[in-house]
Amino acid sequence: MSLIKSISGIRGTIGGRAGEGLNPLDIVKFTSAYATLIRRTTKMESNKIVVGHDARISGEMVKNVVCGTLMGMGFDVINIGLASTPTTEIAVAMEGACGGIIITASHNPRHWNALKLLNEKGEFLNAEEGNEVLQLAEAEDFDYADVDSLGKYTEDDSYDQKHIDMVLGLDLVDVPAIKKQNFKVAFDSINSVGGIILPKLFKALGVENVTSLYGEATGDFQHNPEPLEKNLNGIMTLMAKGGNDVGFVVDPDVDRLAFICEDGKMYGEEYTLVTVADYILSHTPGNTVSNLSSTRALCDVTRKYGMQYHAAAVGEVNVVTKMKETNTVIGGEGNGGVIYPAAHYGRDALVGIALFLSHLAHKREQQPGLTVSQLRATYPNYAIAKNRIDLEPTTDVDAILVKVKEMYANEPNTKVNDIDGVKIDFPDKWVHLRKSNTEPIIRVYSEAETMEAADEIGKKIMDVVYSLK
Repeated sequence: MSLIKSISGIRGTIGGRAGEGLNPLDIVKFTSAYATLIRRTTKMESNKIVVGHDARISGEMVKNVVCGTLMGMGFDVINIGLASTPTTEIAVAMEGACGGIIITASHNPRHWNALKLLNEKGEFLNAEEGNEVLQLAEAEDFDYADVDSLGKYTEDDSYDQKHIDMVLGLDLVDVPAIKKQNFKVAFDSINSVGGIILPKLFKALGVENVTSLYGEATGDFQHNPEPLEKNLNGIMTLMAKGGNDVGFVVDPDVDRLAFICEDGKMYGEEYTLVTVADYILSHTPGNTVSNLSSTRALCDVTRKYGMQYHAAAVGEVNVVTKMKETNTVIGGEGNGGVIYPAAHYGRDALVGIALFLSHLAHKREQQPGLTVSQLRATYPNYAIAKNRIDLEPTTDVDAILVKVKEMYANEPNTKVNDIDGVKIDFPDKWVHLRKSNTEPIIRVYSEAETMEAADEIGKKIMDVVYSLK
């Protein structure tokens, strides 16, 4: 059994003894700590906290424990039921609530679940707030409400439609253009809440020809739920048979988005954000942000429009912080996470789908018959290799990274960024070394124009690290 406590929430496998898995006792403790933080820090007059959950088999159990605990802490609970992460985020803001809890383990397998914690803006807690929750939980420093101060419980199933209405209201979502193209699409929602909300979205966008794969929200995932090529044989095979313009893949909580080309090949999850950014920048001047481990193609596209690209530390909260600092009109992460501030500051696959279809529709007006694979070919082509360096538990990882930084700091035509590990930017490639927070390893991401070149430069830097151990 596994239980991971971090500043971003609590995540674990269902079952086991207290402290060994995600069980009711740990859920109560962590929820109580979060409620205590909100009570101490919120500036909202509201006493409401929004709760939503994905379709995981354990979701009902976890939801009941969370809602009961929040009521016991004196908060009024708005349970929006089966809902995506971005739906829950916008519900917090629309409700004027002082916080929210999303019950989802994102792309983890079916036996995992987690609590993601939101502030009154519907955005993730920052590192300081997350640390305080951990400390409160460890100390069990919380007081429950007396019988006259218990919270109330309300259910509200209207937020899927409110989310879709918000997407339709975005200036750059062009429903008439999408309808005119009569797109045929397929989607894989991996037996979770995407199977509920995406058909509604497609209908609202005027997409009538829709094929669903694993669309039943049973929580019994039919393949590994992370939207990577190795896990997507089903929809890739479906698309390869022909008849569809584009395939969409989301993870169980619908904040990550990947595309499948009309011929069944992967579009590349790194290029979800790149493509949406191209569309946004073609209409809206502004800067872009992604994390240090994301493709350089976003920087290339941004500079094409005379705008500035900025890199953030890995993690959605870090990306959002950098976006707010830099007048960013579109940002996100290379894992298929699109963050569009005109909608809200959270990764949102619904927003990504609507903007992508608008972009494709406009491109087809200019080039009738343009395929998704032809669109993909218009962007700079890079490949990212992912490796790891296993270390002894006693190894001083920080000292090694400092030495690597010093070795490359004065290298000609090379830039070094140390806001999150060490990233070495060469003229035509980069390597990002980042220590794991949960195990004694260094993650090594590298990008170049081919996978062979990316792997080669990554392993070259790995050899440098080995020489310093």
